[in-house]
Formats: sequence, structure tokens, C-alpha cells
Amino acid sequence: MKKYLTIAVFAVLVLSCSTNPFTGKQTLNFHSNAEIFPTAFAEYDKFLNTHEVIKGTEAAATIQRVGKRLTKAAELWFNANGYQGYLDDYKWEYNLVADDAVNAWCMPGGKIVFYTGILPICQNDAGVAVVMGHEIAHALVNHGAQRMSASALQQYVGLAGNVALGASGSSAQTINIFNQAYGIGSQVGVMLPFSRNHETEADAIGLRIMAIAGYDPTEAARLWERMSANSGGSQPSEILSTHPSNQSRIANLRSLAPAAKAEASKYGVTSFE
Repeated sequence: MKKYLTIAVFAVLVLSCSTNPFTGKQTLNFHSNAEIFPTAFAEYDKFLNTHEVIKGTEAAATIQRVGKRLTKAAELWFNANGYQGYLDDYKWEYNLVADDAVNAWCMPGGKIVFYTGILPICQNDAGVAVVMGHEIAHALVNHGAQRMSASALQQYVGLAGNVALGASGSSAQTINIFNQAYGIGSQVGVMLPFSRNHETEADAIGLRIMAIAGYDPTEAARLWERMSANSGGSQPSEILSTHPSNQSRIANLRSLAPAAKAEASKYGVTSFE
């Protein structure tokens, strides 16, 4: 039984891998864009219909302007690196929503929401580009679908463990101990690091895209310094968080900025705003 379960899990992993165009690494993804995008687009429309979307203001125009420059830069990168047509199914949309939350997000397929609450921290177009570039990066490499796939695999492995223990005649107490240990271990040891890696990857990709769009990538570290100050230094331990700590993030962004500028120079961009 254990042998067949192991083979089944291995087969699922092999058959469900896709390639990250920015890193060249294999990623786990059970879901195609054709499956995910229509649902994401419908949910986005529902969200907009139940929230106050701001139109006709300078702030709203900023979100549109920065968003279009970033997605144009992303398309330029994909076309230059042998991924022509990669973004054909993306339907980019950029909306500013009245909400005090310090947040922004991009759904699979390119549907973006920026909350008014994060604008004071962004301060300028480059700050907006930092946040939006990060969120766009999640969508470009299908992080949402990868998280769904990882969650499904986590549940599948847990179920497989229960089946194997039951088949071997283990007691209900033993199975319960396994479930508790597996739940904590897989969350802290696998799922949370998986999420933090996505955040770090999105930071790196976002910097490259914003630099190609002509925005100064050194603004990213400064923005996160402002984010850290806004939070009052209050945040959970990194090991128990879905995100890297603010200080880890700031240091990483500083180290990545020169490479982002070098990447932009390949496209003739040598000055930044």
C-alpha cells in the first residue's frame, strides 16, 4: 500500500510541473489558465460591484498609468525572452477602490485592485510601481494556482498517511497523533516557507518589471521602510508568517536593485523616475 501511494504522489508531482519563465525552475501547478482565469475574472467583477471604485481622480489616473507601463514592460520582457503569446489570455484591469486597508492585489489573469489606504505609503508613482509590480509578478508566474496546488497536495498526503496507517492496523490514537504532527509540521515546515518564497520571488520579479518600465527599483526598500514604520514594528515571527520579515525584505530589495537596473539597461532604460 505505501509503495503504491508513493508512486501515485510521485506521478502527480511529475505530471503537474510547469516552468517558471523568470527562474527556469519547475513549479507545482495542477491548474491551467483556462480553468482559473474565467473564475478569477467573474470574482473580480463581483468585487467591483460591491465596492466603491474611484474614477476620474488623479489618484485613479496614477493607478491606470503605472499599471499600463508595468504590463507593457512585462510583455516586452516575455517577448524578448522567447515567450511570445504568454500573456495573450491576460485581461489587464487596474482599479482604485475606496478602502482604508493598506493593501493591493492582482488576481490570476491580471485583474488588479489598489486600495486608497496604501497610497500615502506609496507617496509617488515609483512607490505605486513597487506595490503593483509585486502583485503583477504573482500573477505572471501563477502563484495563486501554485498555492492551490500545494494545498491540495498537502491534503492528499495527509489523507494518504491516514489510509496507510489504517491499513497497517494503527490505533485511532496513533492516527490522531499523526494528524496533529503532520498538520503542524506541514504548515510550519512546508506551506509557510512555500508562501514566503513566493513573496521573495515576486519582489525580485516586480523589481525587474518596474525597472524596465522606467521606475527606480531602489524605491522598493524605501517603501518597505515606510511600511515597517506604518506597522509600528508589529509583526509575527517570520517562521510563523506567510511573508518575510520587514527587515529581511528591505535587505533583499536593496541587494536586488542593481540587478534590476542592469536588466532594464538591456532594453535601453538607463534613467529612472
